[in-house]
Amino acid sequence: MNNRQLFLSHLAQTTDFPLMIEVEKAEGIYLYGPKGEKYIDLISGIGVSNVGHRHPKVLKAIHDQLDKYLHLMVYGEYVQTPQTLLAKALCDTLPSHLDNVYLVNSGSEAIEGALKLAKRYTNRRELISCVDAYHGSSHGSLSVGGNELFKRAYRPLLPGIKHIVYGSYSDLEKITGDTAAVVIETIQGEAGIRVACREYFKALRTRCDETGTLLILDEIQAGFGRTGKFWAFEHFEFVPDILVCAKGMGGGMPIGAFIANKEVMVVFKNNPLLGHITTFGGHPVSASASLATIQILLEEKLIEQVEAKANLFKKLLVHPKINGFRNKGLMMALEFESFEVLKPIIDRAIELGVISDWFLFCDDSMRIAPPLIITEEQIRAACKVILRAIDEN
Repeated sequence: MNNRQLFLSHLAQTTDFPLMIEVEKAEGIYLYGPKGEKYIDLISGIGVSNVGHRHPKVLKAIHDQLDKYLHLMVYGEYVQTPQTLLAKALCDTLPSHLDNVYLVNSGSEAIEGALKLAKRYTNRRELISCVDAYHGSSHGSLSVGGNELFKRAYRPLLPGIKHIVYGSYSDLEKITGDTAAVVIETIQGEAGIRVACREYFKALRTRCDETGTLLILDEIQAGFGRTGKFWAFEHFEFVPDILVCAKGMGGGMPIGAFIANKEVMVVFKNNPLLGHITTFGGHPVSASASLATIQILLEEKLIEQVEAKANLFKKLLVHPKINGFRNKGLMMALEFESFEVLKPIIDRAIELGVISDWFLFCDDSMRIAPPLIITEEQIRAACKVILRAIDEN
């Protein structure tokens, strides 16, 4: 059997219509197929490849670590240089009170750890999240997800979950002294790039302070330069109690983290000890790749270029069939009349060599989130293809 047949026969499938793009190599913003196909990756593997595919400095960090050691011990027991240097580098990008990092393998795992931490620290059980939020697919992260379609088949999930509308001031009254934590995306991703205002986040922060509720901020998609700041919350002049990150963190390697004040994180040490455990969290190769990613973002000044690149997309992507453009930096959504209009456009663009996607909870909008290294020339080429795909449908 060829690779496509093996894929369909032996790899668990999540839909009846996978993209079936066969990739032989990836580099920069491009994916390459076995027959010479070349694709511009406009979704960065869903927000992962912020510094592009196989960035030379990421590869060097991986190779250097391979010559030293791989997995040694479950997380938190041995002093491993990649982990300690990464934790310090992360803290250096953050306000001083976010000074303690727990490394895991993915965004879902980071959410799970953050939820446990909030419940343990506050000794409360109620959790609040947003309508149309997406925080992952494991049981805890799914429980605080905000779309019933993805949840109903797996109930019962965690009890004590309430939902508020992202950006609604009146819903903040639902946060009370019984609430352990509010978990919220800085920029709602799967809802189709929804951006609340600075005043809303300040009001949310105030309400959490008044009720002794921890504020968990999900920057799994929005972090690591995607919005034009290293962290998206920097746009809004507030600070969370627990920050969750993954995706663009690893330069293409699997890694995630939740970050809090040491006074909060210390509760995992007692009653019970080993209050949160991960075997592979902070794997030394992934941690090395993540540290290189941070250095690339800062040294190559990729974050400072985000706004100009986003503005170029906005300027070029104008068409009568495009009903709206929403973005925060290079988290972008192109709105169309319906999924029925959008899907053939996405399919044709892929045929023409540009990969885009739609959103889980907003299927009338095209997802555009290219690697931050994309150039002006590449943006123009990608937009030309998208506009051609629109014209042909």
